Amino acid sequence: MSISHAPPSTTDSDISGISGPVLDLEPIVPTSDRRTRLPRWLRRTTGPVLLLALWQLLSSTGALTPDVLAAPGRIAQVAGNMISDGSLPSAMGTSLQRVAIGLLFGTVTGTGLALLSGLFRIGEDLVDAPVQMLRTVPFVGLIPLFIIWFGIGEAPKIAIITLGVTFPLYLNVHAGIRGVDSQLIEAGESLGLSRWGLVRHVVLPGALPGAMTGLRYSLGIAWLALVFAEQVNADSGIGFLMVQARDFLRTDVIVVCLIVYAFLGLLADFIVRLLERLLLQWRPTFTGR
Repeated sequence: MSISHAPPSTTDSDISGISGPVLDLEPIVPTSDRRTRLPRWLRRTTGPVLLLALWQLLSSTGALTPDVLAAPGRIAQVAGNMISDGSLPSAMGTSLQRVAIGLLFGTVTGTGLALLSGLFRIGEDLVDAPVQMLRTVPFVGLIPLFIIWFGIGEAPKIAIITLGVTFPLYLNVHAGIRGVDSQLIEAGESLGLSRWGLVRHVVLPGALPGAMTGLRYSLGIAWLALVFAEQVNADSGIGFLMVQARDFLRTDVIVVCLIVYAFLGLLADFIVRLLERLLLQWRPTFTGR
């Protein structure tokens, strides 16, 4: 007597190796994706807003007296008065003009020296050593010497800013030029590019990220140099307002001037970052998560 065995039926659970009914499983979502993320602009402003609230609280309770640091409300009132009487816009215009001229001269000088030193070995032998020696000298310490050379007008102030801008730009552009991959140079030569073609299509684009970084550093130092320059024999500018406020113990005016310095520096850095995005669209970068 033969017994026939029916072939076992194949089910989804047998295929997957799991006995029992098949369950519909929901996809696992990372915790970071399930969180409700705040807008980035709100996260970036949380810290300054909390600091401002703490400042106002300390001023309101008397823990922070006006002769030490004025309250935010008082500073806002003084800033409005300075804008309405025209003293602050006039000082900002003078300071911006000084920074622009010094930045222009420093950019031309620093970039020119970096190109000469980075592209030519003889240029490096002639330029790099003197520049490395001069950049270790504090440019603020040269103020008395500049006053003797150029007098007490605009020339020493612009010279200080120019000197502060030159060295960071030189270092970053020179490092960018020398950091270009040699294989890219060899590839350009194999394609028949001339020396000028290599510089134009390979070296300069490769050095551009370093140049943008150097420009951002130079802008920060330009505002720092302006603070020192405008407090020496100045009769206009934001630094001049700070000197007057110091003589009359006006901490509110001093803070207003410092906020203006910070705002102008942040605005300049924002412009450079926009320029960097436009010029470096070909370079993918990590933007954070």
